[in-house]
Amino acid sequence: MDDVDGATRATGAPGRRDELLDRIVDHVVENGIAQITLRALATAVGSNNRMLLYYFGSREELIVEALHGAESRFPTMAEVITFLDDDALPLAERLGGAWAIIADPRNRAFHRLFFEIFGLAGFERDRFATLLGLIGTEWVGHVAGAFEDAGASPDQALELGHETVALWRGLQASLLSLGDDALVGRVADSAHRALCERVV
Repeated sequence: MDDVDGATRATGAPGRRDELLDRIVDHVVENGIAQITLRALATAVGSNNRMLLYYFGSREELIVEALHGAESRFPTMAEVITFLDDDALPLAERLGGAWAIIADPRNRAFHRLFFEIFGLAGFERDRFATLLGLIGTEWVGHVAGAFEDAGASPDQALELGHETVALWRGLQASLLSLGDDALVGRVADSAHRALCERVV
């Protein structure tokens, strides 16, 4: 079956696909994806290997879909981009507001799943190349835009964008590992101030 035929058939029953995806997201948010197999996942969601492959194409595509589906369960995560793109706010507020959303304890389950999938993708780079590229760039452009609005040159803004997102990824890991949100918050505030001061 070629891709076009598969896409046509899979979209022919969007209700069933969406129902399966909801069950898959429920399962992975609760249990993670460590050593997950199609067979085990199919059993957990009341389906079978053939149907999962029919609707999602491959284990890797299914995992990526599950991550995107999980993100939609944490709607405040979408507001990260809203804060970063709000040119009516000063740079410090754009960075601070975005980080406050990321650090919200209600989003902690998403961060756990994100890092688990990110780790898997690191071991299977060829299979998850698209996801790795997205993780490396999805916030950077928006952060760079905020720095450029504040007066940074395009090149400096891009470097600061990458640096800021790298900082946030590290702080996300600290939130999961330290159990001290106040300390992580102080570190974030200090780092944001230092980043803002580099824009001349």
